[in-house]
Amino acid sequence: MKSRFYIVFILSMSLSLMVFQCEDDSKSTMEDEQKALISSKNFIEDLAATAICNESTDCKFIALGSKPCGGPWSYLVYSNSIDVNKLEGMVEDYNKNEAAFNLKWGVISDCSFLLPPTSVICENNKCVAVY
Repeated sequence: MKSRFYIVFILSMSLSLMVFQCEDDSKSTMEDEQKALISSKNFIEDLAATAICNESTDCKFIALGSKPCGGPWSYLVYSNSIDVNKLEGMVEDYNKNEAAFNLKWGVISDCSFLLPPTSVICENNKCVAVY
């Protein structure tokens, strides 16, 4: 009888240890995820800042960020002198990641809607938003 008890006890302890071992030890905090988002945003903005233009037709803008109520936090202005596909892909990933972050952590914000620029122009070889 005692041996059965020990066998059941050992099995249940082993199963308990296995369950805890399967948990994700790399749980990130809100601050960790926020730092990663900030770093990603800074990289995107730095890439866009390297863009130069010769005329206004070189200039574009894209919605950057994801407000918890919907819509972007800002609009990023850039020119086609950089790898546009790379930038747009990075912005798309960033926007998705920020939306997931907002949902996961219950982030709130004002629900004001930010209007996009009415146009973008080339001024001193830099694209500038016109509102």
